[in-house]
Amino acid sequence: MIDAAGAEGLGGLRRVVLGGEPIQPARLQALPEPRPRFINSYGPTECSDVVAWHALDAELDRYRAVSVPLGRSVRNVRLYVLDAHRQPVPTGVAGEIYIGGAGVGRGYRNLPELTAACFLADPFHGEGQARMYKTGDLGRWLANGSLEYLGRSDDQVKLRGFRVELGEIGASLARCDGVREAAVLAREDAPGEQRLVAYYVAEPGAAVEASALRRHMQAQLPEHMVPAAYVRLEHLPLTPNGKLDRRALPAPAADAYARRRYVAPQGDVETMLAELWQDLLGVERVGRHDDFFELGGHSLLAMSLMARMDELGLSADVRVLFTQPTLAGLAAEVEPMEIVL
Repeated sequence: MIDAAGAEGLGGLRRVVLGGEPIQPARLQALPEPRPRFINSYGPTECSDVVAWHALDAELDRYRAVSVPLGRSVRNVRLYVLDAHRQPVPTGVAGEIYIGGAGVGRGYRNLPELTAACFLADPFHGEGQARMYKTGDLGRWLANGSLEYLGRSDDQVKLRGFRVELGEIGASLARCDGVREAAVLAREDAPGEQRLVAYYVAEPGAAVEASALRRHMQAQLPEHMVPAAYVRLEHLPLTPNGKLDRRALPAPAADAYARRRYVAPQGDVETMLAELWQDLLGVERVGRHDDFFELGGHSLLAMSLMARMDELGLSADVRVLFTQPTLAGLAAEVEPMEIVL
């Protein structure tokens, strides 16, 4: 249906219910008008059927700024967003989605331990036998009472001391101009160096640069949630049942990292710093206008850089790197002292 070239037959449809994966509004916009009314549905198999729904606005452009919510619960279903202690979280705060009410299953056949972990007593409902299902999905309540999906709890990773939700990052990337589909992965292509890598499919004819994507992400998210690399694909790989195949996403090439026009380092200090950056960041070459963080650097690597600089007799406060993150900018702030060659 999403293939606009063969979508002429959709003219007779009034409503289309979608589910199973987060909606990518740009793909729907590729369909010819008049389009049917799209409805986002949410319902794990363990709860028998759809438990929440949201009718998308006809003007799909509004979802450039916000994600498509899961919406509100259907009749006789209760939705909860709970913290790690299974207590309700305030509006706008992320937590895990639990489902209570009609439709919640009795458990998994012949799997008592998994049943005990996922099908729990519902403490928020008066019925003595009420149960709720622990979905493993992350979400948060919006101010209008709708539920927003933030990804799977197993897509939540800890990166440089921060807990990061990959689904939230991917949703932000998908809202960037010129991006049709997006996904984000935490990769460890070098031992001990885990980095966020963004994968995207551009809209037809769109010229999308990694540097522009990074600027968009920096404006939307804190620095620790901004991907280091941006890989353009013709299409996102899918499993046989139509879900994103994360294992098939390729490792980023060197040109996937946001780079600036190369200008060779000038002078001994810039040359020495460039060699340190190449070693720490795993890149082939570093120009004087390259940005430490755009090349995949982060706060822990910044501390490693300062230690390595000190060994070579180059002295600078680590805070300088955050205000002067280019090679030339950092070199200009290095304290004049005897340099060990």
